[in-house]
This record gives sequence, C-alpha cells and structure tokens, in this order.
Amino acid sequence: MMRFAAIFFSAAALAIWAAPPSLAAGDVTAGEKAFKKCAVCHTVAAGKTKPTGPNLLGVVGRKAGSADYKYSDAIQKAAAKGLIWDEKNLNAYVEDPKKFLAEYTGDTKAMNKMQFSLKNPKEREDIIAYLKSLK
Repeated sequence: MMRFAAIFFSAAALAIWAAPPSLAAGDVTAGEKAFKKCAVCHTVAAGKTKPTGPNLLGVVGRKAGSADYKYSDAIQKAAAKGLIWDEKNLNAYVEDPKKFLAEYTGDTKAMNKMQFSLKNPKEREDIIAYLKSLK
C-alpha cells in the first residue's frame, strides 16, 4: 500500500510539473499598462464603446459578437459557430486575428476590422489577466 501511495503521489507531482502554464498567471498590473496599446481602439469603461472597437469590459467568457458594436462578418460568422472569448481564444486571436478567424470559421478569406496583432506572449497573458480582473 505504501508503494502504491508513493507511485501515485509521484505521478501526480509529475503531472502538475508537466502541465502547461495557465494564462491566468499573467500580471494584472503589467496588463493594465500593456492595455494602452489596445485602448487606442477599445475601452473597458462601463457603458462606453469606441467606434473603432467593442468594449472589452467582461470580454473573458463572453460570446463573440455580443457587445454593442457593429462587428465584421468574420466575427459574426465565428459567433454563429459558438465562439466564446475564453483565455485560449483571446490569446490566439490577439496574436493573429486574421489567422485565428480563418481557422475558426474555415473561411481563408475572413476579413476582420482588427488589424493589430500582439506577438509577445507575455504581454498577451498580462492583458488577459488584466481583462479578467475587471468587474
């Protein structure tokens, strides 16, 4: 019995160690600073929307295309397929919006209004942590 427990706990420790890091591990303070790049087109102020992009307050966990904003056909198509802005999808989208939408919708010609992409994975992680922290 003791040997089984040792093997079990060793396997559990290895599984935890080998697990990919969670995006939730981002730095909220750094994310708030990095969000300034996003704030050119987006806001997180309750009840506000910019003409250049939807309000991102509460975006984590929200259905795509559901905020008060005129979305591109590609976002509407992704929303119809059930896209939810979870951490994984936000991370992939912000890294390369055109590629993400083409893959998600299956439409290689998917056009989107967002032309900005953020290649730095740490900045994406921090911004997502910041967006998650907002109530």
